[in-house]
Amino acid sequence: MTAETSQTLDRGVRVLKLLADSERGLTVTELAARLAVNRTVVYRLLATLEQHGLVRRDIGGRARVGLGVLRLAHRVHPLLREAALPALRSLAEDLGATAHLTLVDGTEALAVAVVEPSWTDFHVAYRTGLRHPLDESAAGRAILEARNFPGQRRPEQGFVITRAEEQSGASGAAAALVGLSGIEGSVGVVMLNGLVPERVGPRVVEAATEVADALR
Repeated sequence: MTAETSQTLDRGVRVLKLLADSERGLTVTELAARLAVNRTVVYRLLATLEQHGLVRRDIGGRARVGLGVLRLAHRVHPLLREAALPALRSLAEDLGATAHLTLVDGTEALAVAVVEPSWTDFHVAYRTGLRHPLDESAAGRAILEARNFPGQRRPEQGFVITRAEEQSGASGAAAALVGLSGIEGSVGVVMLNGLVPERVGPRVVEAATEVADALR
């Protein structure tokens, strides 16, 4: 801790991170042990976070992330779009295909940024806000595959290619964002049905790396 930082705020953020990483939630005792602080400190932190809807406690006393975090998360999407747009524009123009940034929202894939190429006569229409199950597109499947490679690692091939996707009826290619804490997503393209050129997969991986770097 430096003189310019708040110890209380730091502890509150750490509580949220610990709860976000715990599927079952954590008790006051468990949080106190992980933070190396007194239980009284944890009670005060949880009470404050509960007032803001960022934490909730179940009937067993275990603390979990509250719905208020979701409201904050939705405000983050415009910032993510802004950071990703340069790489998406370059990808769309390079491949002549519609490029997109997709994030996990619960059990679904959510397109939060879409860029269409400017020079093609025909291309696939793909709108921001489109949702679909994670296993129904290259974008979602790339995310699912990346879950088996935690941290900075990327699956061996690095990208996923699908044909005749259920949502668009087009071919798709996507690569997961890796090395980001608290963000699950992918960068991909959708194109008119047919063979996906060999260079598309590596180019999508390159764009995903650019977006991940922009979001760090």
